[in-house]
Amino acid sequence: MRVKPLPAGLPREWYEDHNRRLKALRLATALLATGAYHPSQARNRRIRAIAPLIGVRPPSDTTCRMVRSLLSL
Repeated sequence: MRVKPLPAGLPREWYEDHNRRLKALRLATALLATGAYHPSQARNRRIRAIAPLIGVRPPSDTTCRMVRSLLSL
């Protein structure tokens, strides 16, 4: 997949939210691959343990909540 540059001139919060959503999606995908299919199976500790395995920094509590919300869809 080709990476496009992000649009310039948007508020900093937009870029932070965008990157947080991408990180949450990567973590949710990795959790699904390990067999965690329900939000109750994805505690903060488990999400943070998966992060180094896929090459991202440990997520914040907000990102962990986003991961659980993605799993609940």
